[in-house]
Amino acid sequence: MCGIVGYTGAKEKKEIILDGLKELEYRGYDSAGIAVLSGDDIEYFKAVGKLDNLIKKTENFQSYGPGVAIGHTRWATHGKPTELNAHPHLGKESFVVHNGIIENYKEIKDELEKEGIAFLSQTDTEVIVHLYEFYLSQRLEAFEAFKKTVGRLEGAYAILLISRSAEGKIFFAKNGSPLLIAPDGEDVYFASSDTAVIGRAREAYYLEDGDYGYAQMGDILLYNGESEISPKMKPLPANVDTARKDGYRFFMEKEIYEQSIVTADTMLGRVLDSQINFEEIPQGFFDDVEDIRICACGTSYHAALTASYLFERISKIRCSVEIASEFRYKEPLLQKKTLFISVSQSGETADTLEALKMVKRAGLKSLAICNVDNSSIVRESDVSILTRAGIEKGVASTKAFATQVLTLWMLSLYLAQDRGIDSQILSKEIEAMRHIPVVLRVEESLHQKIHRLSKRYLHGHGFFFIGRDLFYPLALEGALKLKEISYLHAEGYPAGEMKHGPIALADSELFTIALMPSTILSDKIRSNVEELSARDATILAISAEPFDIADDFIAIKHDSHPMTEFFEMMLVTQLLALEISVRLGNDVDMPRNLAKSVTVE
Repeated sequence: MCGIVGYTGAKEKKEIILDGLKELEYRGYDSAGIAVLSGDDIEYFKAVGKLDNLIKKTENFQSYGPGVAIGHTRWATHGKPTELNAHPHLGKESFVVHNGIIENYKEIKDELEKEGIAFLSQTDTEVIVHLYEFYLSQRLEAFEAFKKTVGRLEGAYAILLISRSAEGKIFFAKNGSPLLIAPDGEDVYFASSDTAVIGRAREAYYLEDGDYGYAQMGDILLYNGESEISPKMKPLPANVDTARKDGYRFFMEKEIYEQSIVTADTMLGRVLDSQINFEEIPQGFFDDVEDIRICACGTSYHAALTASYLFERISKIRCSVEIASEFRYKEPLLQKKTLFISVSQSGETADTLEALKMVKRAGLKSLAICNVDNSSIVRESDVSILTRAGIEKGVASTKAFATQVLTLWMLSLYLAQDRGIDSQILSKEIEAMRHIPVVLRVEESLHQKIHRLSKRYLHGHGFFFIGRDLFYPLALEGALKLKEISYLHAEGYPAGEMKHGPIALADSELFTIALMPSTILSDKIRSNVEELSARDATILAISAEPFDIADDFIAIKHDSHPMTEFFEMMLVTQLLALEISVRLGNDVDMPRNLAKSVTVE
């Protein structure tokens, strides 16, 4: 979710870069930086936290006249959010910004260190600038050195590089991460999203994978492979807000589609070939932990409930979950060997924050799962793990929930490693986890089917979302999503509880959304749904296996592991809530009576 901005030309460069980065703030970041090269003078500035911190650092700096500039907002993957790890990364006379991940960076770094090259940061990005300068030292011309550098890189990247060795030029390369070029006369702008250049240029070239080259004073040299190509320009959107939505009708819809990308970001540097790695967690942190208590509100509470199954099943440790507003006043018994985990999207949720302060006073260890660095809950906790979802504009949470669940799943495996989990079990979990970004890719045919089905579910006297085991918290979350944006009554239930009272409501006007996995308690959930069908309830079954008595059926594809089924069913329930709300004519992004961050009791 990092942001890139670049410029070559004679205008004041600091403001162009900072304004562009400000337009990319909505994507989320934890540090930022800029570098400006005019003639032989290089100036660079970095800051942790909000862009305002960087703006303050640069307030006495100006950069008129011909030159180049690059800027970056970073979401930490390799290395913590510090100024040393912030971009741009520097060599002796060059700077680079980069989005993505360089998969073979350790191999390159080892080679360069043997050549006597020292590294300042913990990042994968820094190898790019040092490798470029190493090739320069081999008497290669600047562009040839850049070309050879890009040829060594494996993984995903969008790169901008500037250097005293190539005055007035910005080198660029793209593979797997977005990057565009927007020329305007002798000015050339670069960005990872068109929101950063709208109003400065009228058209842009959106780079394809394998493209690389350089720009200088309005001229663009573009290659793909060994062939020079001509950039095919496309008109830029006229409106920034429309551009931010990337063509989607609502931010919520965009964020549902983004889940495939952000879950991959969540795992970067953490899910390794044969283990889970959290740099954030100090060695020995879990040594005296005997049980876990998780505290959260709303959607985060549902993520926490899901995690309770994973901690007990995988980590073999007792885990209880509390609604923060209740926990604060129940006079809970707090044991020193309990790890207290708080889960919050914003890090400012008032009830969760107060619960955290209460357990801190009691001397418990604390760990935060959060999406916002430097938030109150992060600052108050002993250890924090950022979910890297990026800014979520839709009030009804989607990608924040997905990344919370994924982070908690990773944490359960990390703790299991600490307690000696069988290597084959760990390997199977990691294999399933790596598959989640694929599971969360929205297929057009699925979205179209849900759109068609949604017209049948606009009336009636309510919805039951039902599931068992891991899928009970998902049923709660599915019902909450529908309530939040459609204003229709919906409840989530453990499927086995239906006959203990709720089944009294069953008739043809009661819509039942049945989460029916094939990997956990499949026979039990089938039996529960059959009981409802026998009472004439309308059944929408979500399953990998056909269910003949269902009135409607949505097939999922990924049923090799309970969590792959979980995430695909999550996607279906999100899209269903979205499409029902759209048909009812509601403002999906701003549902009535709700706020994104609940900062009062």
